Amino acid sequence: MPEVGNTPPSAPAANQEPVSRPLHVMAVWARDLLVSLAISAFIIIFLYQPVKVEGVSMMPGLEDQERIFVNKFVYHWEPIERGDIVVFRYPPDTSKSYIKRVIGVAGDRIRIENGQVYVNGRAIDEDYVPSEYADARSYAEVTVPTHSYFVLGDHRTMSSDSREFGPVNERYIYGKAVFGYWPMEKLGRLR
Repeated sequence: MPEVGNTPPSAPAANQEPVSRPLHVMAVWARDLLVSLAISAFIIIFLYQPVKVEGVSMMPGLEDQERIFVNKFVYHWEPIERGDIVVFRYPPDTSKSYIKRVIGVAGDRIRIENGQVYVNGRAIDEDYVPSEYADARSYAEVTVPTHSYFVLGDHRTMSSDSREFGPVNERYIYGKAVFGYWPMEKLGRLR
């Protein structure tokens, strides 16, 4: 009767070759790489997408060529709110994406008098729009339709926004800009 634990390891059969160590290491490495790529693809497709800002309409907060992350999932759990920086498909040409700040939500009355924005009859404080980026344009009062948002760029003199193309329907909005990662001096949460 053989003793348990004292049996010497058996030698491979004559027709079997032992698995080579480098081949095993490569297989483990390839498996780990595929798992990492799958996780990354899931995150980019469903959760966070890296985006490059093109243009100056959101200066000084977001500059041309800055890299940010857009949370694509957040609006499945919470509503779009005033002050959110959203990324959306440009309504007249959905092959283009725009990034703007939400100023008004459905039902809000928006008007602009000499550059001062009024929401529901009250002037709003926009500390994210420095005086050198403000403009003196006026815009007649509108009521934001159901399932839509009134959006403006922070650099008012250089922005194509709801003043030109009207409120944006929620079906065009696909994410919230949440985090800047490049250049490194701009690393951090967006506000």
